[in-house]
Amino acid sequence: MKTALITGANKGIGFETAKQLLKNGYYVFIGSRNIENGRSAAEQLRNEGWGQLEAVQLDVTDEASITEARSSIEGKTAVLDVLINNAGINGGFPQAALEADAAAFHRVMDTNLYGVVRVTQAFMGLLEKSPQPRIVNVSSSGCSLTLQSDPGWKYYSHKAAVYPASKAAMNMYTINLAYELQDTPFKVNAVCPGFVATDFNGHRGTGTAEEGGIRIAKYAMIGEDGPTGKFISEEHNPETGETPW
Repeated sequence: MKTALITGANKGIGFETAKQLLKNGYYVFIGSRNIENGRSAAEQLRNEGWGQLEAVQLDVTDEASITEARSSIEGKTAVLDVLINNAGINGGFPQAALEADAAAFHRVMDTNLYGVVRVTQAFMGLLEKSPQPRIVNVSSSGCSLTLQSDPGWKYYSHKAAVYPASKAAMNMYTINLAYELQDTPFKVNAVCPGFVATDFNGHRGTGTAEEGGIRIAKYAMIGEDGPTGKFISEEHNPETGETPW
């Protein structure tokens, strides 16, 4: 049975991604900063008929928490097949470039970029034991420099200085990670779930969290012929998903 760890999986897109992987026979570790929220999510999934899962306390901004989560998971499995770096914060709005201070950038980067780096490096040893390891970094088409600088893009006027910067930086980390792992069985991609309605955006999204979970899970389960080192947004590009950086 394949195993997967999803950070920030107690609600929203992470929760729906967990459900998709469970449907496909994965054992899923529900990473949650608040363990009680994680246990509640796990219980909800069990009530829906899924038993191959457990909650793990995991705060991506806390090295000790990550180390403890790794030890806990190592006690259950020798191999991790999938890592989905989903945990993220938006930092609050508005985010004007002339008004958002450096502390605001640091807070968001600590989760959205540094958290991805911490968790990825911590779990690399388990991932390397998988015959087909997959890493999905949950991104956003809103961090595309190409799209954000195109006056013809439908979201061109939806500007925010902090959150997109953190995800753009995470995308660069994804590119470098995929490059370093190019001669291995790893597939590493940045995937946008689409503009879906969750607590994260005050439920203003036009799609559903389930749709976002399906998109993320798809790239967690790709085969040997699947892409790596790509920025994927099927909402932006329904044909191939590939999106400009």
